[in-house]
Amino acid sequence: MSGPGADVAEVRAWVRAARRLVVFTGAGVSAESGIPTFRDALTGLWARFDPEQLATEAAFRANPAMVWRWYAERRAAIARAQPNAAHRAIAALERGGARLAVVTQNIDGLHARAGSREVLELHGNIMRARCLEGCGDPERIDAKFDWRADPREPPPCPRCGSPLRPDVVWFGELLPQDVLARAQRAALRCDLMLVVGTSALVHPAAGLPMLAREAGARIVVVNPDRTPLDAVAAGVLRGAAGAVLPELFEKPG
Repeated sequence: MSGPGADVAEVRAWVRAARRLVVFTGAGVSAESGIPTFRDALTGLWARFDPEQLATEAAFRANPAMVWRWYAERRAAIARAQPNAAHRAIAALERGGARLAVVTQNIDGLHARAGSREVLELHGNIMRARCLEGCGDPERIDAKFDWRADPREPPPCPRCGSPLRPDVVWFGELLPQDVLARAQRAALRCDLMLVVGTSALVHPAAGLPMLAREAGARIVVVNPDRTPLDAVAAGVLRGAAGAVLPELFEKPG
């Protein structure tokens, strides 16, 4: 179903004509793979916690075992999830020759698992870990060190012995600056940005669509619900990403 502005057929023509396309995705895309949103993941034993009790550096330093355990549970659930039709449609479009970048707020790695090659993960990736004190990725420090098989909560950094932490952006932390810079360059260079499954409220990531629009790109929102970007978008396609994107990206004939 279309909202204000262009319909599916017109947006499909824009996709085919785009020299550089950015697909900017959020939690709505992951939800279609059965992955709960951040706050919805606070169920069961975790329901009594506020997210900021579990997703800050201070919380981790105060109780690293508890925070590590919560992320381990989420990581296990995400590992069982599968890329959905939206992830697969984006990857197929890229394989078909489209010049596109995926910019995502999601931390589940499903875009890469679906086959997308250029994925800019603004909020990190829950399937990775890094040293709390800055040594970096444990697998690059010691390729033989398998932190996933280490029963300690959390495992120690193989270089300095400090705790490993999830490689995600916590409250109060900056986005990874190299990834953000690449996403900003992609936004400035694209002629079409699809904003899919995100309310576009969390900054600085939410500024990327406006950056693209100010540089002359068309913005198209794909979302079952209203978003703050609807008023400035060239097109709004109402519906779930897994239903809209395969139709939008289908080949003629």
